[in-house]
Amino acid sequence: MSSPPLSFVTGATGFVGTAVARILLGKGHRLRVLSRPNNDRRNLEGLDVELIEGDLANPDSYRHALKGCQALFHVAADYRIWVPNPAVMHRINVDGTRALMFAALDAGIERIIYTSSVATLGLNPDGTPADENVPVAYSDMIGTYKKSKYMAEQEVQRLIQHHGLPAVIVNPSTPIGPRDIKPTPTGRIITEAAKGLIPAYVDTGLNIAHVDDVAMGHWLAYEKGVVGERYILGGENLALGDILALVAERVGRPAPTIKLPRELIFPIAYASEFYGYLTDKEPFVTTDALRMAKKKMFFSTAKAELQLGYKARPARIAIAEALKWFRDQGYC
Repeated sequence: MSSPPLSFVTGATGFVGTAVARILLGKGHRLRVLSRPNNDRRNLEGLDVELIEGDLANPDSYRHALKGCQALFHVAADYRIWVPNPAVMHRINVDGTRALMFAALDAGIERIIYTSSVATLGLNPDGTPADENVPVAYSDMIGTYKKSKYMAEQEVQRLIQHHGLPAVIVNPSTPIGPRDIKPTPTGRIITEAAKGLIPAYVDTGLNIAHVDDVAMGHWLAYEKGVVGERYILGGENLALGDILALVAERVGRPAPTIKLPRELIFPIAYASEFYGYLTDKEPFVTTDALRMAKKKMFFSTAKAELQLGYKARPARIAIAEALKWFRDQGYC
């Protein structure tokens, strides 16, 4: 009788990564998970995994652990909207991804699921949901995070085409749900809205997906995805005002009704970023976030639904479960 598949997972201490790890364990995979020595490991508590202490910036720290693994799920990324030192993010998201992919090739990994982002995709000018084929260029990327993820995905595509990298690319939209311990920038919006600290908003939109649906999408890509293809793992397209209204309804607060022009908020963002540089604390509103808000981040999951059998639950459920976890953990 053959032993269960052995998978290597990066980012399993984080929000999406731990959801992916739990799906894989439920499917019978054995797991080796990469974690930096100083990482918050609460998301690994109670999980039967082999912990590998290492860092994406240091391939020698994990290269040995790839040996014997059949699959690699590269979920880890430095995900921040505001980055005081862009080189740090580039070193993890771009250089780290490239080195990991070469190490996977050397180790003979048979199947790779690379977690990119909808941040790398193009948007339709008319605001209709975009798919995987909307044209996009590096010059369209706003902010260090988007630029780094775009470059990383381009590296993965290059390795697929020229080195036979057996990778399938998934592009999650805006996941929310339980175990967002950091929390992510979107998780911060949910918690701040729950506390009544967002009295006004700008006219933008997001594609909201339950983190567990996104994780299941990784599994479906592993089972059914085509090497070299990419698949949007999203959910429901909602205006920001509607997202805030769903949060307000859930916590029993009045929904914010003031819609502000982006131009009025830029001075606040500049001041907030300046304060962030002085204190090393992440500002709640940034100039990059305001520039991104100019277009609604609406996406279509039709390809993933048709080719992978992907399904997403309504945003209302995702928001409710995120709020329950945040309240249970004392975030709001």
